[in-house]
Amino acid sequence: MKHQKMKAWLLMAVFACSSVATRAQQKESSLQSLVEDSAQRLAIAHQVALAKWDSGSPVEDLARELQVIQKATAEAQSKGLDESFLTAFFRSQIEANKMVQYSLLADWRRVGRAPAHQPVNLQSTIRPELDRIQSNLIMDLVHTSALRSQPDCPVVAAKAVGQYRTAQHQRQTNLDAIALNRALATICTH
Repeated sequence: MKHQKMKAWLLMAVFACSSVATRAQQKESSLQSLVEDSAQRLAIAHQVALAKWDSGSPVEDLARELQVIQKATAEAQSKGLDESFLTAFFRSQIEANKMVQYSLLADWRRVGRAPAHQPVNLQSTIRPELDRIQSNLIMDLVHTSALRSQPDCPVVAAKAVGQYRTAQHQRQTNLDAIALNRALATICTH
């Protein structure tokens, strides 16, 4: 009898542990779309850097940044997202994007050239793609709002980024990884 109680207790403990692990994995996977869209936005930073290399334009474009944040805020308010949270989130996205641009431009200046590339048009090619990703990010934020307000959100977010990086294996540089962490630094709202 005592042996059966011990066995039952062990089975319950194993089930409870696996249930907790499953819930943690579910939380991480629910953030994957947000992580992937943020990473996709950062991948475009490479193209933006090439366009700025070609044109000699500065990385800082405060008017464009304000425009991005205002558009995001207008779109997100209709979906119930807090304006101050959204402003902080998209500022993080923009800062991460600029981090990539500054780093790439500095690398290219050191060697005296950018990688071979076709001309990149910010207006007709890059900005529409960034606008599409921005809408996706807003929907990701809507879908993850409950999770992002949980006390364990920073841990779950870090693990979700780790999962993404593992899946990307060789396709993501250290710069991309650092920028992704910066881009998602403000996703938790608690």
